[in-house]
Amino acid sequence: MASLSIRNVRKVYSNGADILKGINLEIQDGEFLILVGGSGCGKSTLLNMIAGLETVSEGGIYIGDKCVNDVPPKSRDIAMVFQSYALYPTMTVRENISFGLGIRKVPAAEQKKIVDRVAETLQMTHLLDRKPAHLSGGQRQRVAMGRAIARNPSLFLFDEPLSNLDAKLRVEMRAEIKLMHQRLGTTTVYVTHDQVEAMTLGDKIAVMKDGVVQQFGSPQEIYDQPSNMFVAGFIGSPSMNFLRGQLISHQDGLAFTLNHQGQTTALPLPAPMLQQLRQSYQAGNDIVLGIRPEHVTDAISARHSETVHDYKPTEVDCTIELTEPTGPDTLVFSSFNQVRTTCRAHPRAFAVPGQAMRLAFDLSQAVFFDPVSEQRLA
Repeated sequence: MASLSIRNVRKVYSNGADILKGINLEIQDGEFLILVGGSGCGKSTLLNMIAGLETVSEGGIYIGDKCVNDVPPKSRDIAMVFQSYALYPTMTVRENISFGLGIRKVPAAEQKKIVDRVAETLQMTHLLDRKPAHLSGGQRQRVAMGRAIARNPSLFLFDEPLSNLDAKLRVEMRAEIKLMHQRLGTTTVYVTHDQVEAMTLGDKIAVMKDGVVQQFGSPQEIYDQPSNMFVAGFIGSPSMNFLRGQLISHQDGLAFTLNHQGQTTALPLPAPMLQQLRQSYQAGNDIVLGIRPEHVTDAISARHSETVHDYKPTEVDCTIELTEPTGPDTLVFSSFNQVRTTCRAHPRAFAVPGQAMRLAFDLSQAVFFDPVSEQRLA
């Protein structure tokens, strides 16, 4: 196993395309890093540079204490699992897993021990004599993982390995990958565009956009304290609500103006948030309120839940536009500040489209953003 250090790494192609713009990441030995972002953000390019499949234009990539910029892929002590399973169709599962061991002249008896151990780890001993054509998608991906594990590398690299699977299999394979990491403790870098995978798998997440790391931290840190509106909107399902409005004077502090069908309600700011905003914001300033659906809920449920920082959520009457029952709760949609807003309500809150409902806004869990720079203020 080994740590991974990415120091001011840039990637510029010969046509002038600037793909990566100074990436800095430090991954400790045994950590699970997720590179997440939309298409074209540079996450796969960065993974390929770690693997040695792309050259580094500037900066350095260190595996352990060694700079590997000029080290060929076969000498980097890595194993990569691709989006496509890349299995040999004429070989059995056992032969696929042991193929790389044979290339490295590992004795046959040792190969058998390794394959048996890997198969037991991934619970696929019963599949060893089958060929890929007789396996499901999830089983094939498990074989691809087994082939990587058999190498016992210092570093695992995963390039969107679950994107070809259906929703149920993705959930199952997420659990398999997490269990594998817990058992082996090998440093892992995992590329995905799926923020649910990012939240559930990673020890650390690097959220990328346009070749720049927008935020690097733990899943909970990024979820609770997003650095900007892009990160806040990308991480979380359903996405965070963004309401543009104004700050107004309210009692001894400030409040955010909430409008619904011509009616204005003042949402008082909690004391900790007020202290942060008062340094540069005052009544009359435009601002963006970011609030997650679970912090806008039906008033009855809110009254029975504990509040944070002794802050009492503000209750607002609204008209429901749409509902989406999910089982454990119901997503309720209503428009505030001319934006359709997603709320989470108790399934027995009896939200009906076209009818009135009382919602509670808990600003103790909200964040505020600058409307121009889109950076988080508090």
